[in-house]
Amino acid sequence: MNINLKTDITWRDFLIRAALMISTVTIIVWSMPRDTRNHFKIEKGKPWVYADLKAPFDFPIYKSEEAVKAERDSLLKGYEPYFNYHKDTDDKEIRQFVKDYNQGIPGLPPDYISLIANRLSDLYKKGIMSTSDYSMVSGDTTRTIRVVSGKTATSTQVGDIVSTVTAYEQLFKDPDLDAYQEVLQKCNLNDYIEPNLIYDKERSEASLSDLINSIPLASGIAQRGQKIIDRGDIVDSKTYNVLLSYEKEMERREKNDQQISVTIMGQILYIAILVTCFTVYLSLFRKDYFERLRSTIMIYALITIFTVLSSLMVAHNVLHVYIIPFAMVPIFIRVFMDSRTAFMAHLTMILMCATVLQHPLEFVAVEVVAGFVAIFSLRELSSRSQLFWTAVLVAAASAMTNVALDWVRHDSITHIDYSDLNYLLFNGLLLFCSYPLLYLIEKTFGFTSNITLIELSDMNKELLRRMSEVAPGTFQHSIQVGNLAAEIANKIGAKSQLVRTGALYHDIGKILNPIYFTENQSGVNPHSSMSFIDSAQTIIAHVTEGLKLADKYGLPDVIKEFIATHHGLGKAKYFYVQQKNAFPDEQIDELLFTYPGPNPFTKEQAILMMADTVEAASRSLPDYTEKSIRELVNRLVDTQVAEGYFKECPITFRDIAYAKTVLIEKLKTIYHTRISYPDLKK
Repeated sequence: MNINLKTDITWRDFLIRAALMISTVTIIVWSMPRDTRNHFKIEKGKPWVYADLKAPFDFPIYKSEEAVKAERDSLLKGYEPYFNYHKDTDDKEIRQFVKDYNQGIPGLPPDYISLIANRLSDLYKKGIMSTSDYSMVSGDTTRTIRVVSGKTATSTQVGDIVSTVTAYEQLFKDPDLDAYQEVLQKCNLNDYIEPNLIYDKERSEASLSDLINSIPLASGIAQRGQKIIDRGDIVDSKTYNVLLSYEKEMERREKNDQQISVTIMGQILYIAILVTCFTVYLSLFRKDYFERLRSTIMIYALITIFTVLSSLMVAHNVLHVYIIPFAMVPIFIRVFMDSRTAFMAHLTMILMCATVLQHPLEFVAVEVVAGFVAIFSLRELSSRSQLFWTAVLVAAASAMTNVALDWVRHDSITHIDYSDLNYLLFNGLLLFCSYPLLYLIEKTFGFTSNITLIELSDMNKELLRRMSEVAPGTFQHSIQVGNLAAEIANKIGAKSQLVRTGALYHDIGKILNPIYFTENQSGVNPHSSMSFIDSAQTIIAHVTEGLKLADKYGLPDVIKEFIATHHGLGKAKYFYVQQKNAFPDEQIDELLFTYPGPNPFTKEQAILMMADTVEAASRSLPDYTEKSIRELVNRLVDTQVAEGYFKECPITFRDIAYAKTVLIEKLKTIYHTRISYPDLKK
């Protein structure tokens, strides 16, 4: 049965981790731009503000649009559109004229029919175009066209050709016909003027396409590894053209579907490797985080959100990625968890974001330094002002790192573009939002920050003020326990603020019936009139009543855990022993004398149990000598160890030994133990 249960837990853990990994990889890869090009803002005559650039592959250096247009315009001046010559049109229209007027034209001499036919023949020999075709080519009368007649094509100047309208006008302007214009206008001679030069669209467009395609678009080749430009160099006309060619070639390559699919596979593999490495780290060194699922979700959510945000900014070319306050991630994880996890999460996130950036090495260097400073400056968050100084230090460190990298790459400070500093300083301003976001994350994921613990430790809080008024003995006891526990925590590397705050609230259940607890009694003991079982139940109830009060006043779960575990599954021993002694022959229900527990399961809870037990018992010592204090501490703590109270928490024998030492020294100081003076011999 136990084996099956263990297997189920293992499979559950595996499925949870797999689900976190798959969802993280899927969301991040989905948001990453498929365009792997470097997006540069290229300005002619301005310094190159990006990293040194070398040709990653061979690519043609394309001519500028102006140069290509000039060549095209030059070639188009010699372009000759094709027109097909239809000889049958000439014969058909002239024969029709002669046939229609074979009886002559009233008002004209008889030989004028032959004269007009000859004039029409002359016009057809020149070539007649439709008005629309003629307007297309008549812009330059020196221009030539190709007239195709049978299998031959000859070049003819446009000036030697007429349109249908021009042919009609020239017919009337003939010196021999000019005097008979009124008579001729009645003959509708335009009916016999038809185009015999017809535009050959297919052949003309093919000829034009061949002509344009003959223009070389490239003026040279940039070979792989060739230097294009160094950071800080001025972008001259030649380099400007090379940079535009590089971008154009990158865009052309990105249109390849196969390239896009390879890019996606690479992104999936890279992100999966990083997420897997981070998950393995948590599994090996912080596996307890997986027991608190909300903690783990927060880490993966922060990594995903900031990576997606940077990907979207790059994909849509919005502002600069340095504006994003990446240092918030290590700040939040450091405050709620630990420094090592904060750095590992920050490094994982930065390496993910670097893949979509133009100069990833600079980004990684700047942001890693920012993460270092954020983590180091929050070694222990104890006040709001620390977040302010963290934002200032992160901004300053990021700016100095960026400047240092610029100086490394340049030999002249005056040629450096410091525009990135504006984004980094704005980044520092955004880090000031960490405090309100800290509260939001705390409530969303159920964490408790040191700031919240410090606020809960305020003696003006309603519960603590009420305890000091109605149960002053318990209140003083809680303060003393908090001091002792905090000293132990500092000594063994536990969370001192957490255990101090937990100590202040661990006995709040006593404020409902303070008189039943010896530290609040002044001569009257109500237990004298109660049975041992009832007395034990009353004492034990302060744990459950404390949890009810904690729920009522909205105390964090981590504080409730101190209330529940400070007695563990121990017994109300005073009344238990009294019951055993009074009724030695009776069977005792031990559950009636047992606290509800559970036993401590964190190092801080174990510290509180030791400090609480020792501080309470120390008040009953008949005399306060170093020996009596040492014996008391050793006896009580060793009993707790022997009874197994600390089996479920990660506290070591070394930690317990240090705890004993601290308790002894602090109690000696509290009770002012002094050496015994010798008697004077008579």
